[in-house]
Amino acid sequence: MTDDFHQRLHHVAPVGLSGDTAQTQGMTRVEAISGKTVGSKDLWMGETHVSAATASDNHHHGESETAIYVVRGNPVFVFYSAEEGAETRIETKPGDYIFVPPWVPHREENPDPDNEAVVVIARTTQEAIVVNLPSLKPGS
Repeated sequence: MTDDFHQRLHHVAPVGLSGDTAQTQGMTRVEAISGKTVGSKDLWMGETHVSAATASDNHHHGESETAIYVVRGNPVFVFYSAEEGAETRIETKPGDYIFVPPWVPHREENPDPDNEAVVVIARTTQEAIVVNLPSLKPGS
């Protein structure tokens, strides 16, 4: 007999990461924790890989809040600042965290000419919502 306190834990090793998730040009997302992989109801978690000297297309994640943890490399996160009327860049290093609020258009860039950037992402929606966009500016 099982109850809410006696469910099994799920272990997802790197070999078990799935590329069968929403994608954006210029990066590769792999999912670890999702409804498809472990039966989660409210959580999505995985990795994003951005090759050396590459930038992703602009995108947002709909209603989902997104938390990002930088594992490897020095990715740059770019968004449009209405206050400044221009794109704003956040340069990161391993160990840094980024929070992306719902609906905020952004892109990831990897300026390193030799090394891939890798981040771990967690979202408040169980599946990966990705809406690719032509621009970061509102109304574009």
